[in-house]
Amino acid sequence: MAEMAVKNVALVGQAGVGKTMLAEAILHLTGKTTRLGGHAGTKPTLDYDSQEAARGFSISLTMAPVVWQKTRINILDAPCYPDFVGDAYTALSAAETGIFVVDAADGPQVTTTRLWYAAENLKLARAVVVNRLDRPETSFENCMDLLHERFGNRLAAVTIPMGTGDAFKGVIDCVHMKARHLENGKVVETEIPAEYADAAQDAHDTLVDLVAEADDEIMMKYLEGEEITQAEFEGLLGTAIKEHIFVPVFAAAAVKEEGIISLLNAIVAWFPTMADLGDIPLVNGKELNVSPDDKRPVAFVFKSLNDPQNGKYSFLKVLTGTITPGTELINARTRKTERLGHLYLMTGRETTEVKSVAAGDIMVAAKMDALTGDTLSATGEVQVAGFTFPNSLYRVAIEPDVRGTEGKVYDFLQKAADADPTLLVGRDEETAQTVISAIGEAQVSVLLERMAENAKVKAHTVKLRIPYRETIRRTATGHGRHKKQTGGSGQFGDCHLRIEPNPDQGYEFVDEVVGGAIPRGFIPAIDKGVQETMAGGVIAGYPMIDVKCAVFDGQYHPVDSNEMAFKTAARLGFQDAVAKANPVLLEPMAHLKITVPENYAGAVMGDISGSRGRVEGMNAAAAGQTTVEATVPYAEVTDYATRLRSLTRGTGEFELEVSGYEQVPGDIQQKLAAEYQEKRASGDK
Repeated sequence: MAEMAVKNVALVGQAGVGKTMLAEAILHLTGKTTRLGGHAGTKPTLDYDSQEAARGFSISLTMAPVVWQKTRINILDAPCYPDFVGDAYTALSAAETGIFVVDAADGPQVTTTRLWYAAENLKLARAVVVNRLDRPETSFENCMDLLHERFGNRLAAVTIPMGTGDAFKGVIDCVHMKARHLENGKVVETEIPAEYADAAQDAHDTLVDLVAEADDEIMMKYLEGEEITQAEFEGLLGTAIKEHIFVPVFAAAAVKEEGIISLLNAIVAWFPTMADLGDIPLVNGKELNVSPDDKRPVAFVFKSLNDPQNGKYSFLKVLTGTITPGTELINARTRKTERLGHLYLMTGRETTEVKSVAAGDIMVAAKMDALTGDTLSATGEVQVAGFTFPNSLYRVAIEPDVRGTEGKVYDFLQKAADADPTLLVGRDEETAQTVISAIGEAQVSVLLERMAENAKVKAHTVKLRIPYRETIRRTATGHGRHKKQTGGSGQFGDCHLRIEPNPDQGYEFVDEVVGGAIPRGFIPAIDKGVQETMAGGVIAGYPMIDVKCAVFDGQYHPVDSNEMAFKTAARLGFQDAVAKANPVLLEPMAHLKITVPENYAGAVMGDISGSRGRVEGMNAAAAGQTTVEATVPYAEVTDYATRLRSLTRGTGEFELEVSGYEQVPGDIQQKLAAEYQEKRASGDK
């Protein structure tokens, strides 16, 4: 592959605003495809997954590498449906510029805003494409007002539309002051129509005002009333974008492919390369110098993909040096050597083998052990600082449809979690459930459908089992006697127990037997019998905690007594005592920190009260945001990720920590106890 300038851009924004169609238009106009994919019955190049076709939106990050004016542009098309937004963060981590696509009618929405600040934290350049200007009831001016309201006045139009809705017929380039539209797929440039001349001049003047700040000397000249030349103006645009002095806004209608050429020209002329953005932070607090002079190969794995036909693909961005097939690099996380075999460029699902990949470019390698977020280098000493994903707070248990396939289900889930950092899989030994944490319900649904399709094994979701606990509220005594005669030597054990609450001190066992009523050798068996009974629970089958137990009297038989007999007697005595000690059920409590727009705070607090919770504080957060702190029974908020999204139309965020136990209400205790007795009666323990 001949070296050329490389620019990596991520298409992000609210779901359903036409990001993928924009990428398809870029593929078509650059000659990568012969038709506009995904429109008028044509098959899309990028949304190739069967789940994407069925659901009508992007699920996974896909690539569209194109060449325009001797520059490679790697388009990273990111899904931004809330449950799959993790790939948008992934795309931003590999890009130099985040291109935010917004709907001309709706303006920037919640997901757009979150990703905007994620890009800001990554210190990326940003641009905006106002798409769908060919749709009815759109207004470029209103959309610009919304953008300014949300993101400030550093945003300025580089192109503006000629008309909107059915009257949309192209764009005006406000840098070069030319009108531009397509005829039979070819760009036609004309003078600006008179009716748009004033708007174009106003936009041009705004651009000049902003970009002049990129050079102190030119800024002083401008303030003193001197004209900035066209050459000076154009020369400042790239610096102004790179240094976040201004954010370019482009008008477009991807379905009509209008405005796309202007965007491509701008990417080539002004958008930054990796080297332009400077050194890359490492986990040790230092930075990786990405100077072209550094020939040592370093690559960062920003995405993993399990392809059902070809196995695992790893998407890598080369940070320094050049990588060729057969290159061996050390994984900083595992300290193991990875051999990069065949290297590919990937467009949608189609791969093209390449012979070398230089710094700043993106490639795909097959069958690597590396995981998303790993760094590979010649020494293994380089480790790029990881990027932050959204919280995976939707938790649900997974069970196979067919017994005996548990291993296959777990293996598939674990491989999926290795590829996607927003998925976490674990085995809860206490509840005997396989639990998956994800961003949302749809993410888990797609995962299970892919499992059925690719691994040929089916599973379903079930509610999380809540790890309740049992304890007692008062002191009581109990008597346990086990006597069994079977013809030969029998079994005999007899003990008297006293139990009392032991708050926050766990389990404690005391031997108070005097006079040899029970030989010392049988006391450990009594202790063990009590502990085994506590582990299995007495009320509803949940472990018992915070109990002090004393054995103070009993009887034994010199022939028939043994450890098993006294362990059984202890079980009976402990159960007898618990029945008199006001046994209660405890439930785990969840501490929530919920941040929402202030107009949703009332609905959130009402929901907490309706969930047996209590609000413990409310504070102002960022502008227009309120943080509510609350404690709620965990059983009431296992689905809180879904509920909060519904309550706040996707604008809320929360943190959840489970800690501490509180007594459950009597009606819930009775219900759980009845369910336990029903299971025991049916033989299901």
